[in-house]
Amino acid sequence: MREVRYYNDYTDDFSKSKNQSFKLPNDYEHIKTGFFSKLSSVVVYTLAIVFSSICLRIFLHLRFSGKNKFKKVNGGFFIYGNHTQSVGDVFIPALAAFPRRIYTVASTANYGIPVIGKILRPLGALPVIPTLKGISNLETAIKKRAEENHPIVIYPEAHVWDYYTGIRPFPDTSFKFPVKLDMPVFSMTATYKKSKFFKKPIINIIIDGPFYPEGETVKGKAQSLHDKVYESLTANAKQSNFSYIEYKKAE
Repeated sequence: MREVRYYNDYTDDFSKSKNQSFKLPNDYEHIKTGFFSKLSSVVVYTLAIVFSSICLRIFLHLRFSGKNKFKKVNGGFFIYGNHTQSVGDVFIPALAAFPRRIYTVASTANYGIPVIGKILRPLGALPVIPTLKGISNLETAIKKRAEENHPIVIYPEAHVWDYYTGIRPFPDTSFKFPVKLDMPVFSMTATYKKSKFFKKPIINIIIDGPFYPEGETVKGKAQSLHDKVYESLTANAKQSNFSYIEYKKAE
């Protein structure tokens, strides 16, 4: 029998960990420059790529479409995706953008997840610490990594809805980053198709873009990118034909 989840609002959070209120210090270092920090980061990231490439294809039946579109851009860029896998979304964009190394904007609550939380830094997570200093440090880290030609991954829906086949509304706030850095963006849509052999659906990740902003102001350009990405995600999400988990509006 299919699992049904009831929601009141599109911002409802279904993937709460035991340590959901976990907080990072205000002076958290988004980028560590020490030799051993760099070495451990390379080792953990490399191992993550190897194991996730095997595990995600076996257990999530992962497929990709359009990865070659990333080759249209030589420098840094941003990737915006729908947030539909609690663990998979940590690794899926890394496989999509390989051999480029990604950095992902993440909630501090993720750091409270057993095991995964401990390796988020070497995996390239850039946590959102909701203070003036925290946001300033995040913006500095995003700028540095993007200018080093690394893809920056953002899940604008914020909360994970496992196996959700639609696209939830999201603000244009995070689109100011690529506008200020004058960089293109891509959409990354997780779609779900019924498998002939497995209970869980096949996950096909569709890459679309690059998209460039239009407008005269930062706000206008951010809105332009938001609209292009939302339209792309919505159009590609229609390729899903199976709801492994059904979401219904609470009455």
